Order: sequence, then C-alpha cells, then structure tokens
Amino acid sequence: MFLPLSGLRVIDITSIIYGPYATQILGDLGADVIKVEPPEGDATRVLGPARNPGMAAVYLGSNRNKRSLVLDLKKPAAKEALWRLVDGADALVHNMRPQKMAAFGFDPDAVMARNPKIVYGGLHGYREDGPYAGRPAYDDVIQGESGFAGTFTARDGAPVLAPTIVADKSAALLASTGLVAALFQKFRTGKGVYVEISMFESMVGYTLVEHQSGATFSPPEGPMGYARALSRQRRPHATSDGFICMLPYTDKQWGRFWEMVGTPERSAEPRFESIAARSRNIDELYAIAGAEVIKRTTAEWLDALRAAEIPCGPVNTLEALRDDPQLRAIGFFRPFQHPSEGALEIPDSAFRFDRQSLPVRHHQPRLGEQSREVLREAGLSEAEIDAAL
Repeated sequence: MFLPLSGLRVIDITSIIYGPYATQILGDLGADVIKVEPPEGDATRVLGPARNPGMAAVYLGSNRNKRSLVLDLKKPAAKEALWRLVDGADALVHNMRPQKMAAFGFDPDAVMARNPKIVYGGLHGYREDGPYAGRPAYDDVIQGESGFAGTFTARDGAPVLAPTIVADKSAALLASTGLVAALFQKFRTGKGVYVEISMFESMVGYTLVEHQSGATFSPPEGPMGYARALSRQRRPHATSDGFICMLPYTDKQWGRFWEMVGTPERSAEPRFESIAARSRNIDELYAIAGAEVIKRTTAEWLDALRAAEIPCGPVNTLEALRDDPQLRAIGFFRPFQHPSEGALEIPDSAFRFDRQSLPVRHHQPRLGEQSREVLREAGLSEAEIDAAL
C-alpha cells in the first residue's frame, strides 16, 4: 500500500502526548519518523501498565510507526549527529519550550539555515510573540486557561477537567494538519517553512467555535456560550434500565419524537416549533424529553429511535467499547505482535485510503532501539556513532 507521506523523513523531538500523537499520525500516513529521545527516554514510557520497563501503555498509545534514537544533546558529538540528520530530513518537529531548543542550538533560524528545504514544526505551549511565550504547558493547565474547563462553570457553576487529555490530543490533531500542509507547501515551492502550532491558542479557538456565540459580532449580539451545549439538561438520558444519548435535531425528527411519546401537539407549540425556538428553550425541551425517556428500557428506545431515524446510541463504558458491534465488525481493535511486548491490540487510525486501513508498519520502539541503524543511514562512521551515543 502506497501511503501519502511515504519516503519523507521526520525528526521527532517530542515527548508526553501533544507532540508524539501528532507525529504518530505522520508515521501512520507513511513518514519515516525518527523519535529522538534523551537517555532517560520519553516520560510516558513509565506511565500505565507495562510488561517490560520503559514500555508502558501510555507510551505505546502514541508511538507506533516510529524508530527510536537516543541522543544526549548536551554532548557536542550528539549535537553533530543531529545536524547530520537535519541535512537529510524533510521535517523537524519538537514540543520543547523555544528557549530550550535555542539553548541546544536548534532554533528555527539555525535549522533552516542549515537545511533551507526543511519544515520546522514548533509545537509550543503558547505563541512565541506573546507574554506567555516560553511558559511550560500541560493539558490540565491549558484546559483551564483556554476556557474549556470554564464551560463547565457556565453550565454547572464550577470548573471541571475533562477525564481525557483533550487539550493535548486536540492540539496534536491540529498540529498534524499544519505539518502536512507545511510539507505540501514545501513541495510546491521548493522552500522550507517554519510552522508554529500552540496548545493555548489552539484550544481557545477550538472552544470558541460555538461558544463565542454573541461575541462573534461587534458590538456583541448576545452573551458568549452556546445555549444548547451549556444546558444543564444536556446529558445522557436515564431510561428505565440504563442510559442513552439521543439528539432529535430537525423539525421532522422532533415531530417523530413527539408522536412516539403521544404528544404530537408539542410540534406546534411556539417554544418548540423551530430550531431557533427550541434553542431558546433548550432546558425545557430537554427536561420534557428526559421525563419521557425514563418510561422505557434502553433497548426499546434504541429500536424505536433508530426506526424513526433519530440519532441515538447507548452510553458505552470504556470496557463496553471492546464489544461494540460496529467496532467488532470493522476490526477496529487490531491485533499486533510486538517483538518485545508480545500480543497487543492497537486501535485503528481515523483514516482509510481506498477503503484500506493504514498499516502498522513499525512497532513502538524500545528506547534507542534503532540508534545505530539511524545514524548509519545518516552517513556517520562507527567512531562517530560511538562518540554520539
């Protein structure tokens, strides 16, 4: 299978989740991703269950389709080895603070002077021209600063952190998009490009897609916050024996729902007669719907709602996902035999090309597993490799 980024080499100087998840996507798309790690390795190598030291579950989740090279960038020989890799690379991606990369000597100006055709990806916490530039940034902090946790305040009166590392992963998805676009620009123009993607600004924009609301206009045409998303009644609905999520949205869908529960006249009520009216009365709408849903079982509701073509689904636990009929039918959890970790299951990527899932071309590497291999490919002699390592 020919992959979109086949033949491209990416130097990946990233750690934790934000950077590694972004570069894993590049690897899934075919790039040769060289994961450059310090001697102690990526911090996620010790997070979560593990069969062997340095190969914990969190690390395994965002480092497939990569090769690992250990370099201590405090050593001159290691820096020289990295420069040799820069010479033949299509992209260099890091999520260190900019001043740390500059201290190592690998700031964008220096790298692009050495290789004018390289894409330099700076995955920063904050844009480098603002007063927050250079601050350390982690998911919990960015969820708070970006207003994401504050959406819970607007709804419930107190901030909450989502029980997933949503800032890291969302920013990583945007970063992978920006990096692919920069690579496309490089091949169209023949010149390298410096692309900066920052977690804070990414998550502010992400949160405000719907929540800028009335403040979209100057002067504002109403308050900030998308009413439907902030409704306290917007939640999984309790059935008589469990929970479902459902979303009648169009006039026809709500009409079918009201008929289903024996109150077709609600379609003509001014507060519910249109999508705009329902939006203004969303708390009442969802409260009435919830009071009806609890009268039947989960199975009864899913059958009835699907027959009426009203979007709906069960509320899966993490464990239930493994038995989801859709995921089982498409083979979403892909068996993979890792050379050191044994049998694994790898969730499929988001992409299919020509109806084929992207292959797992390379197992998640042990720390420094391909150090000598990668440096030989870069043209270093055995003596130079010994000095660099």
